[in-house]
Amino acid sequence: MNGQKSASKSAAFSRRLLIAALMLSYAQFAILLNSVGTVILQAINGFGVSKPEAATLEAFKDLPIALVSLAVAAYLPRFGLRRALIVGQAIVALACLAMALVPGFAMARLLFLATGVGFALVKTATYTLIGLLTEDAARHAALTNRIEGGFMLGVLSGYWIFGLFIDPSAPGNPVWLQVYWLLAALSIAIVVLLLSARLDERAAQGSETAPLAEGRLMIGLIVRPAVLLFAGAAFLYVLVEQGVGTWLPTFNAEVLHLSAPMSVQGASIFAAALALGRLGAAPLITRIGWLRLLALCVAGIAVIVMIVVPLAERHAPGRIERWADLPWYGYAMPLIGLCLAPIYPTIVSTILSALPRSQHAAMTGLIIGFSALGGTTGSFITGRVFATFGGIAAFRLVIVPALLLGLLVVLLDRRLRKAALSTPKDLPAST
Repeated sequence: MNGQKSASKSAAFSRRLLIAALMLSYAQFAILLNSVGTVILQAINGFGVSKPEAATLEAFKDLPIALVSLAVAAYLPRFGLRRALIVGQAIVALACLAMALVPGFAMARLLFLATGVGFALVKTATYTLIGLLTEDAARHAALTNRIEGGFMLGVLSGYWIFGLFIDPSAPGNPVWLQVYWLLAALSIAIVVLLLSARLDERAAQGSETAPLAEGRLMIGLIVRPAVLLFAGAAFLYVLVEQGVGTWLPTFNAEVLHLSAPMSVQGASIFAAALALGRLGAAPLITRIGWLRLLALCVAGIAVIVMIVVPLAERHAPGRIERWADLPWYGYAMPLIGLCLAPIYPTIVSTILSALPRSQHAAMTGLIIGFSALGGTTGSFITGRVFATFGGIAAFRLVIVPALLLGLLVVLLDRRLRKAALSTPKDLPAST
């Protein structure tokens, strides 16, 4: 009896350690992944790179996420989920140390490449581990929300953490690179937590043929009309979100003339708006329906851009050093996040709900892949337009993919209502 109690306490302790490690890991990757806009601004100021060249950092972050997630999604359980988390954190720790010790734009590219690889491993392992750490659907949803909440906290805190390390009087001062010592230390702490935890992972490993079956299933899914519509919608959503989020610090600095720390910290309003939008979307979906809500969101994006961007274009020159001196439209531009926030989780939930549970893992790999490609494309296009035509044109252009996104969401809803997704030719009715 005492032995059983001891084993139960040990299992509960390991579970708590793993959950803490997962939440910290997600928060840390949120800081690193969403720092790309800050690093772009600092690379322009300190490393002397052009805007199109700086925009390539998004590709170094997102392409590894897409490629690695598609390649390892089916094989990772047999490699070991806890082991994958440790490897992902070790890669990031080494990259952060290298960035602090050997700063430069080439090292920044390697840092984001390592971050992308690490995040693909961590995200895939995390979503599989949640199923092992919970006993039912309610607990699964609760833990997922806690971990995703850790991600949003990381997004919010990341802008302020980086902002604290930037010299306001000399934005190009390399002192900001000291932040990577802190991030490397956080990776090491997470690895210690993971090494201290134990979990039976056999339930996630499945049969020997599972990886091959998953690969065939991914190929079968991608040719289905509803999945193609979803892929296009996810691609356009992340294109808009990453285009705005990545270049907002530079927009703040060059168009609104905020100081370098304020330019970075001001972008946290965008992250806060995303968090609030996702928290507030659930009751609205049950009240007015997901399609109507997303239509309102797309319309909101267009209205904000049409009102705020012309006002920013007429903004008087002169460096802004205090928040009290920032005009109201400087706070309004990041509120696009409120309208963007419900779109992605809603379309992801819609397509997964229309699929049998046996196909969710394969679909998750496709979701991560298309999202990563959209992020890279969004940052690249915005960076090119920013460099060629300026920040006003770059942010005005957001309306185009936003309206295309709205069109694809409508087509996706119609497709789901007409057919059944459980067969290769047809798609299921929307619930």
